[in-house]
Amino acid sequence: MKLRRILALALLAAVAAVGMGALVVKQWWSAPLAIGNTPVTVDIARGATLSSVARGLAQRGVLSHPRWLVAGARLTGADAQVRAGEYAVPAGTTPETLLRLFVAGAVVQHSVTLVEGWTFGELRRALERQEVLDNTLRGRSDAELMRALGEDGTAPEGLFFPDTYLYGKGATDVEILRQSRERMKRELDAAWQARASDLPLRTPYEALILASLVERETAHPAERPRIAGVFVERLRLGMRLQTDPAVIYGLGPAFDGNLRRSDLQRDGPYNTYTRPGLPPTPIALPGAASLHAAVQPDTRGELYFVATGLPDGTHRFSRTLTEHEAAVKQYLARYRQQQRTEH
Repeated sequence: MKLRRILALALLAAVAAVGMGALVVKQWWSAPLAIGNTPVTVDIARGATLSSVARGLAQRGVLSHPRWLVAGARLTGADAQVRAGEYAVPAGTTPETLLRLFVAGAVVQHSVTLVEGWTFGELRRALERQEVLDNTLRGRSDAELMRALGEDGTAPEGLFFPDTYLYGKGATDVEILRQSRERMKRELDAAWQARASDLPLRTPYEALILASLVERETAHPAERPRIAGVFVERLRLGMRLQTDPAVIYGLGPAFDGNLRRSDLQRDGPYNTYTRPGLPPTPIALPGAASLHAAVQPDTRGELYFVATGLPDGTHRFSRTLTEHEAAVKQYLARYRQQQRTEH
């Protein structure tokens, strides 16, 4: 009888110990990690185990009892659902919410903005400046880049949609370019489907070229359809477009910021003063507004426009050469007055 009582007491003590242990673990799961005011960055490499991540956090003094985290994850199956990436773990995070963060894949989002009106060269340089982005195409030619995107032999200018793109650590420049390229395909297709019925444009690519000219001619949103209207009217009449941004694009690095009369007279594929029709490719990244302006132009019989010289960056539009010449004189007078005021 005495032995039976001893065994019973031992069993009760063991049950109590297990109960107390469970309570300690439960409290640990809901207790904040040792994180200060600044979020802790956790990088989970592809193929890394939760055990190695937990040990790393323990070594940094952030997580106590790393084995408890792994054991709890295994019981729920969460250990197989942890996603690779860069995480910012804020103060107040508990082991339970930490595991949820890893399973949800709520990685740190970095961003890169591709600006309307940029050339493809400017786009590439912007991607190369992204330190977190894996630049796999650095030093490779544009042709090699397009081959990596599965578009061998395609000129890249204007084919990428300008916008802000989000990515996680470890993403590649190819992934961003592919997103931007697919976005442009969708935007251009939507614009082309909604085009006016009597456009002097044969293909969506021609609409893209025209949109790039509109993009480079004005930063004033309300003017884009009207500028597109001038170009469309000229195309209908067989007039040369005579757009300076195309000439400047054709000059490339040789352009020093000063467009000279000799530049306008020197023939080349992008010189719309010497050659009729559209240039052979786009000259920049057009945004959605310019795409829509190109296919739904505001045509008023106007054949000319020139900058007003006003701070708002607007233009004056004319139907006749006489009206246009008067507008040019007005612009030059305003420009000279500004130069005298500045000096």
